[in-house]
Amino acid sequence: MDLKEKLVSSFMAFENSIDVDTPIHDVRSEAIKVFENKGFPSKRDEAWKYTSLNSVLKHNYSVFPKQENVLDYKEVKKYFIHDIDTYKIIFIDGKYSSHLSQTTHDGMDVCLMSSALSKPKYRLVIENYFNKAATKDSLSSLNTAFSQEGAYINIPKNKIVQKPIQIIHFSTGNESAQMLQPRNLIVVGENSHVQIIERHQSLTDNAVLTNSVTEIFANKRAIIDYYKIQNDKQTASLIDNTFIKQKRESHVSVHTFSFGGQLTRNNLNFYQEGERIDSTLKGVTIIGDKQHVDHNTLVHHIEPNCESHQDYKGIFADKATGVFNGKVLVEKEAQKTDAFQANNNILLSDKASINTKPQLEIFADDVKCSHGCTIGQLDDSAMFYMRSRGIPEKEAKALLMFAFSNNVLDSVKIPEIKQRITKIIANKLGVNIGFDL
Repeated sequence: MDLKEKLVSSFMAFENSIDVDTPIHDVRSEAIKVFENKGFPSKRDEAWKYTSLNSVLKHNYSVFPKQENVLDYKEVKKYFIHDIDTYKIIFIDGKYSSHLSQTTHDGMDVCLMSSALSKPKYRLVIENYFNKAATKDSLSSLNTAFSQEGAYINIPKNKIVQKPIQIIHFSTGNESAQMLQPRNLIVVGENSHVQIIERHQSLTDNAVLTNSVTEIFANKRAIIDYYKIQNDKQTASLIDNTFIKQKRESHVSVHTFSFGGQLTRNNLNFYQEGERIDSTLKGVTIIGDKQHVDHNTLVHHIEPNCESHQDYKGIFADKATGVFNGKVLVEKEAQKTDAFQANNNILLSDKASINTKPQLEIFADDVKCSHGCTIGQLDDSAMFYMRSRGIPEKEAKALLMFAFSNNVLDSVKIPEIKQRITKIIANKLGVNIGFDL
């Protein structure tokens, strides 16, 4: 039995184990039919032309954890942004960890998807927002069918959340191979502001496949800063599907830092549904060995007088492969759109590769849109200059690569995250840099 057949046959058992009176029962049933019809994407699909899931799907994944596991904080402290006080929503093998978490219902909801799906007081929000941004592609539909646990964040209007929210998914490796499907729903009210940090982390070398879906709704004048830290083991693969709907004058930024994992696919989709909206998509990818990272982005400009800014940097060593497929779609009504898209890459090896495809699809005639990509190696003249000043070759290369990534790091608004990313980059490059960017 292949993985698709296993998942479809497991759905009935999953349905019998949960409350069929949940407001999303029909949504789940429809979603599993979509996945059954479409199956897993392949390289025959244009959007997956440069990314094959064959090596990931070969494992015999456990779909449901056989037992609940407990972790001590000291075992996993290094994976937290522990320098600052934060709310925490922590999962271990797909199950909520109450003793590692710090949630709240004090003027807002920072809690669990399972609670939101089962309690009547959340029903109106679930009916209005759940699965209203996610597309009906096969992998998002698969997640929808098995939606049960994840983060539920509902911020009312006129609320500035005083501390960031961390969402962390740990995999203990108690199963020889495990598949996880977390589902996050984030609703931010009018004039509210929140910062969110997300991480998926394996604790052993056992195979893990995570198919995650996050839906984010930014209402009028809301501000959301979202940070994804992807630095997992090379036996872990992540398919991250994020869908963001923005209302008038909202500002949403997503920073994606991809450093680890066997295969990482980031599907990031913005839908602008109002005027004077600002969307920011930035990322840094540094990988080696045979790692594969694929960024697939969409910014859909629907209304006039909006902006979007995309800036992705990639550094690829050994036999690593990068993919950037970014699309900006400007509708006829979206006059005065200002859209910028850039993808710049450095190849450190003759065997490393990058497939990049920036796209503009414009139906309006009064716009300011630009896109571009570069693929190259480190600047020899800059290397010579630094070496002539007594800087060793290894450190000179690291400094140039730090400088290459710096404009992405500059826009990080939480200093502790910036420091953490700087340390990760230094570790990836094998140097000790005595300063923060």
